[in-house]
Amino acid sequence: MRLLMLNNEFPPLGGGTGTVNQALLERLSAASGLEIDLVSSAPGKEFEHQQFAEHIRIYRLPVKRFNIHHASNKELILYGARAFRFALKQHLSQPYDLCMAWSAVPAGGTALALRRLAGLRYIVRVCGPDIPGFEERYGYLYPLLTPVIKSIWRGAETVVAKCAGEAEMIYAVDPQARVRLVPNGVDLSAFKPADSFSESPLRLLCVARLIERKGQAHLIQAVRNLADQGVDVTLDLIGEGDAKFVLQELTQRLDIAGRVHFLGYVPRQQIADHYTAAHVFVLPSYNEGMSVATLEAMASGLPVVTTRTGGTVELVQEGANGFTFDWADVKSLTTYLHRLAGDREMLRRMGAASRQRAGMFSWENAARQYRDLFEKLASPPHLMQAERAS
Repeated sequence: MRLLMLNNEFPPLGGGTGTVNQALLERLSAASGLEIDLVSSAPGKEFEHQQFAEHIRIYRLPVKRFNIHHASNKELILYGARAFRFALKQHLSQPYDLCMAWSAVPAGGTALALRRLAGLRYIVRVCGPDIPGFEERYGYLYPLLTPVIKSIWRGAETVVAKCAGEAEMIYAVDPQARVRLVPNGVDLSAFKPADSFSESPLRLLCVARLIERKGQAHLIQAVRNLADQGVDVTLDLIGEGDAKFVLQELTQRLDIAGRVHFLGYVPRQQIADHYTAAHVFVLPSYNEGMSVATLEAMASGLPVVTTRTGGTVELVQEGANGFTFDWADVKSLTTYLHRLAGDREMLRRMGAASRQRAGMFSWENAARQYRDLFEKLASPPHLMQAERAS
Protein backbone atom coordinates (compact mmCIF):
# COMPACT_ATOMS: atom_id res chain seq x y z
CA MET A 1 0.00 0.00 0.00
CA ARG A 2 1.32 3.42 -0.95
CA LEU A 3 0.21 6.16 1.41
CA LEU A 4 0.60 9.91 0.94
CA MET A 5 0.68 12.06 4.07
CA LEU A 6 0.24 15.84 3.99
CA ASN A 7 1.32 17.87 7.01
CA ASN A 8 2.59 21.44 6.87
CA GLU A 9 4.47 20.89 10.14
CA PHE A 10 6.89 18.17 11.19
CA PRO A 11 9.68 18.42 13.78
CA PRO A 12 11.49 20.71 14.19
CA LEU A 13 8.57 22.75 12.80
CA GLY A 14 5.31 23.23 14.66
CA GLY A 15 3.86 21.72 17.80
CA GLY A 16 1.70 18.78 18.79
CA THR A 17 0.47 17.73 15.35
CA GLY A 18 4.01 17.29 14.06
CA THR A 19 5.04 15.45 17.23
CA VAL A 20 2.14 13.00 16.84
CA ASN A 21 2.96 12.53 13.16
CA GLN A 22 6.56 11.67 14.04
CA ALA A 23 5.56 9.24 16.80
CA LEU A 24 3.22 7.38 14.47
CA LEU A 25 5.77 7.20 11.65
CA GLU A 26 8.24 5.65 14.07
CA ARG A 27 5.72 2.90 14.88
CA LEU A 28 4.52 2.46 11.30
CA SER A 29 8.09 2.09 10.05
CA ALA A 30 8.02 -1.57 11.11
CA ALA A 31 4.74 -2.33 9.32
CA SER A 32 5.12 -4.63 6.35
CA GLY A 33 3.56 -3.75 3.02
CA LEU A 34 3.24 -0.05 3.85
CA GLU A 35 5.11 2.66 1.95
CA ILE A 36 4.68 6.27 3.09
CA ASP A 37 5.59 9.61 1.53
CA LEU A 38 5.17 12.60 3.84
CA VAL A 39 5.07 16.04 2.23
CA SER A 40 5.84 18.77 4.76
CA SER A 41 7.44 22.22 5.00
CA ALA A 42 11.16 22.93 5.02
CA PRO A 43 12.62 24.89 7.95
CA GLY A 44 14.92 26.68 5.51
CA LYS A 45 14.85 27.97 1.94
CA GLU A 46 15.83 24.74 0.21
CA PHE A 47 13.94 21.58 -0.75
CA GLU A 48 14.86 18.68 1.53
CA HIS A 49 14.52 14.92 1.13
CA GLN A 50 14.89 12.62 4.14
CA GLN A 51 14.82 8.84 4.25
CA PHE A 52 13.01 8.54 7.58
CA ALA A 53 12.92 4.73 7.47
CA GLU A 54 13.33 2.03 4.85
CA HIS A 55 9.85 2.55 3.43
CA ILE A 56 9.16 6.10 4.69
CA ARG A 57 10.32 9.24 2.91
CA ILE A 58 9.88 12.87 3.94
CA TYR A 59 9.83 15.66 1.37
CA ARG A 60 10.16 19.16 2.80
CA LEU A 61 9.03 21.99 0.53
CA PRO A 62 10.38 25.54 1.01
CA VAL A 63 7.59 27.94 1.99
CA LYS A 64 9.71 30.90 3.16
CA ARG A 65 8.97 30.00 6.77
CA PHE A 66 10.72 32.13 9.38
CA ASN A 67 9.16 30.95 12.67
CA ILE A 68 9.63 27.25 13.50
CA HIS A 69 6.84 27.37 16.09
CA HIS A 70 4.05 29.05 14.14
CA ALA A 71 3.11 29.32 10.45
CA SER A 72 1.61 32.49 9.03
CA ASN A 73 -1.48 32.42 6.82
CA LYS A 74 0.73 33.23 3.82
CA GLU A 75 3.01 30.27 4.60
CA LEU A 76 0.03 27.93 4.97
CA ILE A 77 -1.34 28.98 1.58
CA LEU A 78 2.06 28.58 -0.03
CA TYR A 79 2.45 25.11 1.49
CA GLY A 80 -0.97 24.05 0.20
CA ALA A 81 -0.19 25.16 -3.35
CA ARG A 82 3.29 23.66 -3.49
CA ALA A 83 2.23 20.44 -1.78
CA PHE A 84 -0.53 20.02 -4.37
CA ARG A 85 1.85 20.38 -7.31
CA PHE A 86 4.47 18.10 -5.77
CA ALA A 87 2.01 15.41 -4.63
CA LEU A 88 0.17 15.40 -7.96
CA LYS A 89 3.44 14.81 -9.81
CA GLN A 90 4.33 11.98 -7.43
CA HIS A 91 0.87 10.43 -7.75
CA LEU A 92 0.87 10.54 -11.54
CA SER A 93 4.32 8.97 -11.60
CA GLN A 94 3.51 6.18 -9.12
CA PRO A 95 -0.08 6.26 -7.84
CA TYR A 96 -0.89 6.34 -4.15
CA ASP A 97 -3.66 4.17 -2.68
CA LEU A 98 -4.74 6.69 -0.06
CA CYS A 99 -3.94 10.16 1.27
CA MET A 100 -3.91 11.24 4.92
CA ALA A 101 -4.23 14.97 5.62
CA TRP A 102 -3.07 16.03 9.08
CA SER A 103 -5.45 18.99 9.22
CA ALA A 104 -8.36 20.40 7.27
CA VAL A 105 -6.38 23.57 6.57
CA PRO A 106 -4.15 23.60 4.63
CA ALA A 107 -3.50 19.85 4.12
CA GLY A 108 -7.16 18.93 3.72
CA GLY A 109 -7.63 21.50 0.97
CA THR A 110 -4.73 19.96 -0.93
CA ALA A 111 -6.19 16.48 -0.41
CA LEU A 112 -9.59 17.60 -1.69
CA ALA A 113 -7.98 19.09 -4.81
CA LEU A 114 -6.07 15.84 -5.44
CA ARG A 115 -9.26 13.85 -5.12
CA ARG A 116 -11.20 16.03 -7.54
CA LEU A 117 -8.41 16.18 -10.10
CA ALA A 118 -6.78 12.75 -9.76
CA GLY A 119 -9.35 10.63 -7.88
CA LEU A 120 -7.09 10.05 -4.85
CA ARG A 121 -9.25 9.26 -1.82
CA TYR A 122 -8.25 10.72 1.53
CA ILE A 123 -8.89 10.94 5.26
CA VAL A 124 -8.56 14.05 7.45
CA ARG A 125 -7.27 14.11 11.01
CA VAL A 126 -8.41 17.32 12.68
CA CYS A 127 -5.77 19.24 14.63
CA GLY A 128 -8.08 21.39 16.76
CA PRO A 129 -7.96 24.97 15.42
CA ASP A 130 -9.19 23.65 12.06
CA ILE A 131 -12.58 22.99 13.70
CA PRO A 132 -14.70 26.16 13.43
CA GLY A 133 -15.20 27.67 16.90
CA PHE A 134 -12.18 25.93 18.43
CA GLU A 135 -9.97 28.99 18.85
CA GLU A 136 -11.18 32.51 19.56
CA ARG A 137 -8.31 34.27 17.78
CA TYR A 138 -9.46 32.73 14.49
CA GLY A 139 -13.04 33.88 15.00
CA TYR A 140 -12.81 36.38 12.16
CA LEU A 141 -11.72 33.61 9.76
CA TYR A 142 -14.16 30.85 10.69
CA PRO A 143 -17.19 32.33 8.85
CA LEU A 144 -15.10 32.36 5.67
CA LEU A 145 -13.48 28.97 6.20
CA THR A 146 -16.45 26.96 7.48
CA PRO A 147 -17.98 26.19 4.04
CA VAL A 148 -14.54 25.15 2.79
CA ILE A 149 -13.86 22.97 5.83
CA LYS A 150 -17.25 21.28 5.51
CA SER A 151 -16.48 20.49 1.86
CA ILE A 152 -13.14 19.01 2.90
CA TRP A 153 -14.77 16.86 5.59
CA ARG A 154 -17.50 15.65 3.24
CA GLY A 155 -14.97 14.81 0.55
CA ALA A 156 -13.02 12.63 2.97
CA GLU A 157 -13.60 8.95 3.52
CA THR A 158 -13.59 9.69 7.24
CA VAL A 159 -12.64 12.46 9.64
CA VAL A 160 -10.39 11.40 12.51
CA ALA A 161 -10.87 13.05 15.91
CA LYS A 162 -8.78 12.43 19.01
CA CYS A 163 -11.52 12.57 21.63
CA ALA A 164 -15.26 12.79 22.12
CA GLY A 165 -15.09 16.54 22.64
CA GLU A 166 -13.60 17.09 19.20
CA ALA A 167 -16.17 14.79 17.64
CA GLU A 168 -18.98 16.80 19.23
CA MET A 169 -17.56 20.05 17.85
CA ILE A 170 -17.30 18.51 14.37
CA TYR A 171 -20.91 17.27 14.47
CA ALA A 172 -22.05 20.71 15.66
CA VAL A 173 -20.58 22.20 12.48
CA ASP A 174 -21.59 19.35 10.16
CA PRO A 175 -23.95 16.60 11.38
CA GLN A 176 -23.22 14.67 8.16
CA ALA A 177 -19.50 14.28 8.90
CA ARG A 178 -18.20 10.72 9.19
CA VAL A 179 -16.08 10.75 12.34
CA ARG A 180 -13.79 8.10 13.78
CA LEU A 181 -12.00 8.39 17.13
CA VAL A 182 -8.31 7.56 17.38
CA PRO A 183 -6.80 8.83 20.67
CA ASN A 184 -3.27 10.11 20.98
CA GLY A 185 -0.66 8.02 22.74
CA VAL A 186 2.43 8.36 24.90
CA ASP A 187 5.72 6.49 25.24
CA LEU A 188 5.85 5.21 28.82
CA SER A 189 9.50 4.25 28.43
CA ALA A 190 10.47 7.84 27.57
CA PHE A 191 8.66 9.48 30.50
CA LYS A 192 9.17 8.12 34.00
CA PRO A 193 8.18 9.35 37.46
CA ALA A 194 10.73 10.92 39.78
CA ASP A 195 12.10 8.72 42.53
CA SER A 196 10.85 11.11 45.20
CA PHE A 197 9.19 14.50 45.65
CA SER A 198 10.98 17.31 47.46
CA GLU A 199 8.87 19.10 50.01
CA SER A 200 9.31 22.71 48.91
CA PRO A 201 8.71 24.74 46.87
CA LEU A 202 5.71 23.48 44.92
CA ARG A 203 7.00 23.27 41.35
CA LEU A 204 4.38 23.80 38.65
CA LEU A 205 4.93 23.03 34.97
CA CYS A 206 3.02 24.08 31.86
CA VAL A 207 4.12 22.84 28.42
CA ALA A 208 2.22 24.70 25.70
CA ARG A 209 2.54 27.41 23.10
CA LEU A 210 2.48 30.87 24.63
CA ILE A 211 -0.77 32.01 23.05
CA GLU A 212 -3.95 33.36 24.60
CA ARG A 213 -5.87 30.09 24.08
CA LYS A 214 -3.51 28.19 26.35
CA GLY A 215 -4.44 30.39 29.32
CA GLN A 216 -1.01 30.88 30.91
CA ALA A 217 -2.14 34.32 32.11
CA HIS A 218 -4.64 32.64 34.42
CA LEU A 219 -1.96 30.31 35.76
CA ILE A 220 0.36 33.24 36.44
CA GLN A 221 -2.44 34.95 38.39
CA ALA A 222 -2.92 31.75 40.40
CA VAL A 223 0.79 31.77 41.26
CA ARG A 224 0.36 35.31 42.62
CA ASN A 225 -2.62 34.15 44.68
CA LEU A 226 -0.69 31.20 46.09
CA ALA A 227 2.22 33.43 47.05
CA ASP A 228 -0.23 35.76 48.84
CA GLN A 229 -1.50 32.72 50.76
CA GLY A 230 1.98 31.85 51.94
CA VAL A 231 2.67 29.00 49.50
CA ASP A 232 6.24 28.73 48.25
CA VAL A 233 5.65 28.05 44.56
CA THR A 234 7.48 28.28 41.23
CA LEU A 235 6.22 27.91 37.68
CA ASP A 236 8.14 26.74 34.61
CA LEU A 237 6.62 27.69 31.26
CA ILE A 238 7.94 25.68 28.31
CA GLY A 239 7.03 26.96 24.87
CA GLU A 240 7.22 29.95 22.58
CA GLY A 241 4.47 32.10 21.14
CA ASP A 242 2.97 35.49 20.39
CA ALA A 243 1.91 36.10 23.99
CA LYS A 244 5.38 35.70 25.53
CA PHE A 245 6.12 39.37 26.11
CA VAL A 246 2.62 40.06 27.43
CA LEU A 247 3.01 37.22 29.91
CA GLN A 248 6.45 38.43 30.97
CA GLU A 249 5.04 41.89 31.58
CA LEU A 250 2.25 40.31 33.66
CA THR A 251 4.76 38.59 35.94
CA GLN A 252 6.55 41.91 36.40
CA ARG A 253 3.31 43.71 37.18
CA LEU A 254 2.32 41.05 39.73
CA ASP A 255 5.83 41.10 41.22
CA ILE A 256 6.41 37.36 40.73
CA ALA A 257 9.04 37.43 37.98
CA GLY A 258 11.36 35.49 40.29
CA ARG A 259 8.83 32.67 40.58
CA VAL A 260 7.91 32.29 36.91
CA HIS A 261 10.56 30.95 34.54
CA PHE A 262 10.16 31.26 30.77
CA LEU A 263 12.21 28.36 29.43
CA GLY A 264 11.29 28.79 25.76
CA TYR A 265 11.55 25.93 23.32
CA VAL A 266 12.94 22.72 24.80
CA PRO A 267 14.10 19.93 22.44
CA ARG A 268 12.14 16.70 22.64
CA GLN A 269 15.23 14.86 23.87
CA GLN A 270 15.36 17.04 26.99
CA ILE A 271 11.73 17.59 27.86
CA ALA A 272 11.33 14.45 29.99
CA ASP A 273 13.77 15.92 32.54
CA HIS A 274 11.46 18.90 33.07
CA TYR A 275 8.48 16.67 33.79
CA THR A 276 10.56 14.68 36.28
CA ALA A 277 11.61 17.85 38.08
CA ALA A 278 8.02 19.11 38.50
CA HIS A 279 5.36 18.38 41.12
CA VAL A 280 2.18 19.31 39.23
CA PHE A 281 1.32 19.77 35.56
CA VAL A 282 -1.16 22.56 34.75
CA LEU A 283 -2.86 23.25 31.42
CA PRO A 284 -5.41 26.10 31.71
CA SER A 285 -6.35 26.01 28.02
CA TYR A 286 -9.53 27.36 26.44
CA ASN A 287 -9.73 24.37 24.11
CA GLU A 288 -7.75 21.21 23.38
CA GLY A 289 -8.07 18.07 21.32
CA MET A 290 -6.19 15.50 23.36
CA SER A 291 -3.13 17.21 24.79
CA VAL A 292 0.11 15.31 24.15
CA ALA A 293 1.77 17.32 26.91
CA THR A 294 -0.89 16.21 29.40
CA LEU A 295 -0.30 12.58 28.44
CA GLU A 296 3.44 13.04 28.86
CA ALA A 297 2.92 14.60 32.28
CA MET A 298 0.72 11.70 33.32
CA ALA A 299 3.31 9.19 32.11
CA SER A 300 5.83 11.13 34.23
CA GLY A 301 3.71 10.52 37.33
CA LEU A 302 2.37 14.04 37.77
CA PRO A 303 -1.05 15.11 39.02
CA VAL A 304 -2.72 17.16 36.29
CA VAL A 305 -4.84 20.25 36.81
CA THR A 306 -6.58 21.19 33.57
CA THR A 307 -9.56 22.98 32.17
CA ARG A 308 -12.67 21.04 31.19
CA THR A 309 -12.00 20.78 27.50
CA GLY A 310 -11.43 18.21 24.77
CA GLY A 311 -9.66 15.11 26.05
CA THR A 312 -10.21 15.94 29.71
CA VAL A 313 -12.90 13.28 30.19
CA GLU A 314 -10.63 10.62 28.72
CA LEU A 315 -7.50 11.63 30.62
CA VAL A 316 -8.48 13.09 34.00
CA GLN A 317 -10.45 11.30 36.68
CA GLU A 318 -11.64 14.04 39.00
CA GLY A 319 -9.96 13.72 42.38
CA ALA A 320 -8.11 10.56 41.38
CA ASN A 321 -5.26 11.73 39.16
CA GLY A 322 -6.07 15.43 39.02
CA PHE A 323 -8.59 18.25 39.10
CA THR A 324 -10.50 20.10 36.40
CA PHE A 325 -11.83 23.64 36.31
CA ASP A 326 -13.59 26.02 33.94
CA TRP A 327 -11.72 28.35 31.59
CA ALA A 328 -10.51 31.50 33.40
CA ASP A 329 -11.68 30.23 36.82
CA VAL A 330 -8.54 31.38 38.62
CA LYS A 331 -10.18 30.93 42.03
CA SER A 332 -10.76 27.19 41.54
CA LEU A 333 -7.33 26.74 39.99
CA THR A 334 -5.74 28.42 43.00
CA THR A 335 -7.77 26.28 45.40
CA TYR A 336 -6.71 23.00 43.78
CA LEU A 337 -3.05 23.97 43.68
CA HIS A 338 -3.19 25.07 47.32
CA ARG A 339 -4.60 21.67 48.30
CA LEU A 340 -1.79 19.86 46.49
CA ALA A 341 0.84 22.14 48.05
CA GLY A 342 -0.44 21.30 51.51
CA ASP A 343 -0.94 17.57 51.01
CA ARG A 344 2.10 15.95 49.47
CA GLU A 345 0.67 12.49 50.07
CA MET A 346 -2.28 13.42 47.83
CA LEU A 347 0.22 14.69 45.29
CA ARG A 348 2.08 11.34 45.30
CA ARG A 349 -1.15 9.32 45.14
CA MET A 350 -2.50 11.32 42.22
CA GLY A 351 0.81 11.07 40.42
CA ALA A 352 0.75 7.28 40.67
CA ALA A 353 -2.83 7.25 39.36
CA SER A 354 -1.77 9.44 36.42
CA ARG A 355 1.02 7.04 35.49
CA GLN A 356 -1.39 4.10 35.64
CA ARG A 357 -3.99 5.85 33.49
CA ALA A 358 -1.39 6.90 30.93
CA GLY A 359 -0.77 3.20 30.35
CA MET A 360 -4.15 3.05 28.58
CA PHE A 361 -2.81 5.27 25.79
CA SER A 362 0.08 4.05 23.66
CA TRP A 363 1.45 5.03 20.27
CA GLU A 364 1.53 1.35 19.36
CA ASN A 365 -2.23 1.12 19.82
CA ALA A 366 -2.78 4.35 17.89
CA ALA A 367 -0.57 3.07 15.06
CA ARG A 368 -2.56 -0.19 14.91
CA GLN A 369 -5.82 1.74 14.63
CA TYR A 370 -4.44 3.91 11.84
CA ARG A 371 -3.00 0.89 10.03
CA ASP A 372 -6.39 -0.86 10.21
CA LEU A 373 -8.05 2.29 8.90
CA PHE A 374 -5.60 2.58 6.01
CA GLU A 375 -6.11 -1.05 4.99
CA LYS A 376 -9.88 -0.73 5.17
CA LEU A 377 -10.02 2.48 3.14
CA ALA A 378 -7.44 1.42 0.58
CA SER A 379 -9.76 -1.35 -0.62
CA PRO A 380 -11.43 -0.79 -4.03
CA PRO A 381 -14.01 2.04 -3.99
CA HIS A 382 -16.91 -0.21 -5.00
CA LEU A 383 -16.28 -2.40 -1.94
CA MET A 384 -16.22 0.68 0.28
CA GLN A 385 -19.54 1.86 -1.13
CA ALA A 386 -21.09 -1.56 -0.59
CA GLU A 387 -19.89 -1.58 3.02
CA ARG A 388 -21.36 1.86 3.66
CA ALA A 389 -24.67 0.82 2.13
CA SER A 390 -24.85 -2.20 4.42
